[in-house]
Order: sequence, then structure tokens, then C-alpha cells
Amino acid sequence: MINLLSTSKSWYKRFQYDENVDKPGNVQNIMLLVATLIAFITFQASVTPPGGVWQEDKDENRVGHAIYAYQSTAYYVFLIANTIALSASVLVVTSLTYRFSFHLEIIIATISMIVTYGLAVFAVTPDKLVNFRFVMFVAAVPFIIRGLIQLFNTVFRSNK
Repeated sequence: MINLLSTSKSWYKRFQYDENVDKPGNVQNIMLLVATLIAFITFQASVTPPGGVWQEDKDENRVGHAIYAYQSTAYYVFLIANTIALSASVLVVTSLTYRFSFHLEIIIATISMIVTYGLAVFAVTPDKLVNFRFVMFVAAVPFIIRGLIQLFNTVFRSNK
């Protein structure tokens, strides 16, 4: 058992970032790829939510709504986690591409993706279940945290 643990630790250590070996450009490309994949997966999860959508029902009000949305607490947790993952990945993508020549186009594309994400969520979610302002606040959380960290660093660096 001990040998298995030491093997798994050495395996994990082998793939960790090492600033003496790994080139910053390669790390940036990998982070960009991972963030893009996360954005794609979270966006897709909003368009086709877990459990799918009601195809037909005697109650016409449920057709096209997420089946999972009728378990409101679980759906809310899914929606919050999915929205934070999308927002954080968009923040990483826009941060890593800041000095690219097509940065404006990337910003426009990511804003459009976030708007489309919101519209998709509201298209498959029953009207009374989700508060629009709450979802927008949740989407802003990664940006707010990053802004507060930047402000904190700026204030304390200027005091030194």
C-alpha cells in the first residue's frame, strides 16, 4: 500500500508545473486549451441540461423545459456551478489572450457566448424558478474576485 502511494505521488509530481523545465508559452497554450474546453462543456450543458428537456407532456407549459429543473435545489446548484465555471473559463481565456492581435474579437465572441448562455438557460428553465439578477451576479463572481485581488495587490504594493 505504501509503495502504491509513493508511486502515485511521484506520478503526480512528474506532471506538475516546473518553472525550470516548462516554457511559459507552452503553459499558456495548455491553460488556454483547458479554459476553452471548460467553456465549451459548460455552454453545452446549458443548451442540453442533464436529463434533457421535456419533449411532450399533457401540461404544455413544461415542453422544452429542463427535466432537471423540476428538482429545484439540485438544478440551482448545477446552474450556479455551471455558470461560475463558464465565467471563470471566459476570464482565463480573455486574460491569456490580452495581448493577442485579435483580442477585441475574442472579447466580442466571449460576451456573445455569455449572452447566448444566459438565453439558453432561461429558454430551458421554468419562468418562476430562476432569478435573472441572481444568475448575472453569479456569472460576475469570478470577475469580481479577480478585480478585488488586483485592487488588493495594487494597494499593498503602493504602500511598500
